[in-house]
Amino acid sequence: MNLTPLHDRLLVRPAEAEQVTKGGIFLPDTAKEKPQQGEVVAVGTGKLDDSGKLIPMAVKAGDKVLYGKYSGTEIAVDGEDLLIMRESDVFAIVSSNGKKK
Repeated sequence: MNLTPLHDRLLVRPAEAEQVTKGGIFLPDTAKEKPQQGEVVAVGTGKLDDSGKLIPMAVKAGDKVLYGKYSGTEIAVDGEDLLIMRESDVFAIVSSNGKKK
């Protein structure tokens, strides 16, 4: 299925939940916390301001982002669990090399 978010929404693939704590304890499914980080799969065109001008999205497909614990709506696309959320639900873009994007 080809899915394109509309306006200021984006599609995010959540990171896998931690299987083991830093101390080496294995976590059962009921004890795992919801991930708050993921990879952007697709983005909409952007948000319209009051005058009708299009404000482009700050995030793009492939970006790793941080978002709120209860942000977005869970959907299943081709058997894969994804989140669809507004750009305003994203707190930050994560850079792997330590530099700001």
